[in-house]
Amino acid sequence: MARDKRPVSQRQTWWLLAAALSAFLPLASLLSPWLAVSATAVMLLRGWMTWRQWRLPPKFILVLLTIAATAGVVVEYRTMFGRLPGVALLSAFLALKLLELRGARDAMAVVLLCYFLVLTQFMFTQSIATALMACATVLITTATLAAAADDRPAPAFLLRRAGVLLVQGLPFMLLLFVLFPRVQGPLWGLPQDRTSAVSGLSDNMSPGSIAQLSQSDTIAFRVQFEGKPPPQHTLYWRGPVMPSFDGRSWRVTRFSAVRTVPPFKVSGAKQDYEVTLEPLGKSWVFALDFPDKLPPESAYSEDLQLLSRQPIRARMRYSMSAFPETSVGAGDTPSLIAEALELPRGGNPRTREVAAKWREKYGDNTEAIVAEAENFFLRQLLSYTLNPPLLSEDVIDGFLFDTKRGFCEHFASAFAFALRAAGVPTRIVAGYQGGEINPVDGLLVVRQYDAHAWTEVWLKGRGWVRFDPTAISAPQRIADNFAATAPENDSLPFLARADMAWLRDIRNQMEAATNVWNQWVLGYTPQRQREFLQGLGFKTPDWQEMTAALAALCGLVLLLLTGWILYSRKKLDPAIRQWHKFTARLAKRGVQWHTWEDPLVFAERAASALPAHAENIRGIAHDYANLRYAAPPKNSTADTPLTKLRARIAAFRP
Repeated sequence: MARDKRPVSQRQTWWLLAAALSAFLPLASLLSPWLAVSATAVMLLRGWMTWRQWRLPPKFILVLLTIAATAGVVVEYRTMFGRLPGVALLSAFLALKLLELRGARDAMAVVLLCYFLVLTQFMFTQSIATALMACATVLITTATLAAAADDRPAPAFLLRRAGVLLVQGLPFMLLLFVLFPRVQGPLWGLPQDRTSAVSGLSDNMSPGSIAQLSQSDTIAFRVQFEGKPPPQHTLYWRGPVMPSFDGRSWRVTRFSAVRTVPPFKVSGAKQDYEVTLEPLGKSWVFALDFPDKLPPESAYSEDLQLLSRQPIRARMRYSMSAFPETSVGAGDTPSLIAEALELPRGGNPRTREVAAKWREKYGDNTEAIVAEAENFFLRQLLSYTLNPPLLSEDVIDGFLFDTKRGFCEHFASAFAFALRAAGVPTRIVAGYQGGEINPVDGLLVVRQYDAHAWTEVWLKGRGWVRFDPTAISAPQRIADNFAATAPENDSLPFLARADMAWLRDIRNQMEAATNVWNQWVLGYTPQRQREFLQGLGFKTPDWQEMTAALAALCGLVLLLLTGWILYSRKKLDPAIRQWHKFTARLAKRGVQWHTWEDPLVFAERAASALPAHAENIRGIAHDYANLRYAAPPKNSTADTPLTKLRARIAAFRP
């Protein structure tokens, strides 16, 4: 108890401030501006008070500030529960705790708050940069913990001691990571809030909606192909299917997955690949046409949307096989076919007039009508642009006959509308097209700016067949990746520009490293753990086997560390061992020697504390200093000074 009442020194206060700032600053950008500024200001104020040696504020002021901070968090976030409100409260309490640093117990509370705030960083992001910042914060906080016990050593010594402690704990951390039974979900972090905004495709498409994604180079998913990747123009990553059109927007009408096995028979050549899908917060599982099996916890809807049972809020890995020559939908129900013919009663009269002529000319020959539609789009000289102009009420007519400039959703929407007006069942399919091979690790990276829309036309006897009207006017968009073929005058994400090749090289290196981190650290799921342990020789690893192995290996590590310590003690200089005996006897009388302290300086301090033994203390310290730091006499054996020192220490009984 007496130790808890020891006042916090000025040097200890500086250490505690450094730990608090290192734990808080990585979280500051996540909090509301007023809270981040207020907490930072309080910490800086505490530093100013320490420098000026001002008195701490009275307790009633701290109580009022605590009430105000709690009320502010409740008003800002409408609750005290959840990730952001919880982190906001902890940050506020940490800042205010610094204003009442009076004893060792207060210092310990600050240290524990810092450790806990480090953990909260992983509730928001689990990147390599976050892990490195967290390691730096833990190092500073551990050094602060050492300084709270004794602040006299130099900062470099305390940081080195903290580093040694953390390195000694590293084997246990690795064993726990590998062998501790996993739970489903990410290693660190919580699922995304349902209200949080996630960039990506949505369940509706209107003019300009997909064009907005062209400004985002956020990764949607990565793909590793078995063997040589397929040609770029064949990479259509199927997502939402939109059969409903209200005159401006296309919408998904089926959100439930009902088929647990593919509703078609695959045929033709096979392409194997593995996808690592980022947590986009939606239910679509993107895949090439058409897989022979489904990922776990997913199923097909009636219109061939591949859907997860739950929104994907954690990184997902799944292996697939594509059979692009497979025919689908030839036996679809009349209701599905009828839905693909529905149009609003009015609007877009010019397009309807052209489509009526196709119908009149070719009758029920749907393949001829589709070919005529492709020729019509080619004759219109339509332009592909990332910045399409705004359209009036008749968006189809405006695009085809007036502006003639649009993004993929304009092409797909106009093509589908024209064919429906000619009596041909057509629907919109959205997803991603293409991607870019990362030359560092060979993976195909698909980004948000690769979002694309195309059409599927139902042909009698053949089923649903893909037609991409964008390829008619802008074939280079399909033949090459989006970033390499975007119009020259259109804006692109900064790192996707062709004249920034060196920056893209740096990005590729970083993304390759991030993928390794994602696969082996964040992606160490229960399934990955089972696979890894089976590779190590576990036949059917369960929690009992893993717990037994964990206990045995941790015991082995403890034995190895103990053996290393004992071996290090044997290698210790004999003079140093004698000095440690001497200082241990003085420590029992309340005189503690510090490893950074000069032996002669320590001897003077000990002699002042124990004047009755002053002569012996000074003599032993002098003999030790000569033995350790002075050159040995020419005409003496090496053991003579050591024997003398050993005898004097053996006789010393303070």
